[in-house]
Amino acid sequence: MGDSHSKSFFGQNTGLVINSSSKSEPFFFIRCIKKKPGGSWEKPSAGEGKVIKCSLDEIVMILQVLNRKQLNWSCYHNYKNNKSSISFGWEDEQAETLWINIANYSKMLNFAQAEILRLLLVHILHEKIKYATCSNGENLNNKMESKFYSEGTDPNKNNLNNNITLEKNYDQNLFEQDFEENVNQDNQISSILVSKSKLFKEMTNINGAIKGETEKALLLTFKSGQEIWIPKSTIHCQYIPKKMFNQNFLIDNWILNRNKILT
Repeated sequence: MGDSHSKSFFGQNTGLVINSSSKSEPFFFIRCIKKKPGGSWEKPSAGEGKVIKCSLDEIVMILQVLNRKQLNWSCYHNYKNNKSSISFGWEDEQAETLWINIANYSKMLNFAQAEILRLLLVHILHEKIKYATCSNGENLNNKMESKFYSEGTDPNKNNLNNNITLEKNYDQNLFEQDFEENVNQDNQISSILVSKSKLFKEMTNINGAIKGETEKALLLTFKSGQEIWIPKSTIHCQYIPKKMFNQNFLIDNWILNRNKILT
């Protein structure tokens, strides 16, 4: 099995390339290019197009959509001081057409293409978990053993016992560090959950449809007939980036009250 993977999905106007250069790196790249007005394609070598570096966490969330466990997922990405919105979402509940939106690039994948992408990301994730999350403990022990031999130390029983003790202490330290990190992370998660429960009281889940979109706002039309530009920063849910598709949005009450959407 090769160490790198690359798969491209090209349409008439937009191309998307999935690239993993090494299974030992805990990330992969999504590259987007589009056709220029003159008919030529953007050239990544000339700095054209868009490149996104995705982490293992983001692979998991993308697979949540590809495995049809949720309709869509979106996030705001920051890579090399370039901020970009990312979303993966099914066009409807039939989950046969996938829309990938990265900044101002949009790519549609049909059922077969989406399945190929799913299988590829599953494989890449399994590889990277195996090879990109290895402990350095074995390497440290090898270096210590090499140092003992290079200094002319006789590898007798006492030295062997010392090595075993060092290895056990090293593993114990790793365990204690992991335990402390997990406890701290659990405490942070608990605090976040409490904060979110308070914030949800300041939001309303309301039905609407996207009529227009900019980088920072959505033009939503509601059942009342009102059309309002809603800042994306006030929308706290994942949504399908499809125009005139009725869906629910979790929106801050203050923006709804200011525009007299809530009665």
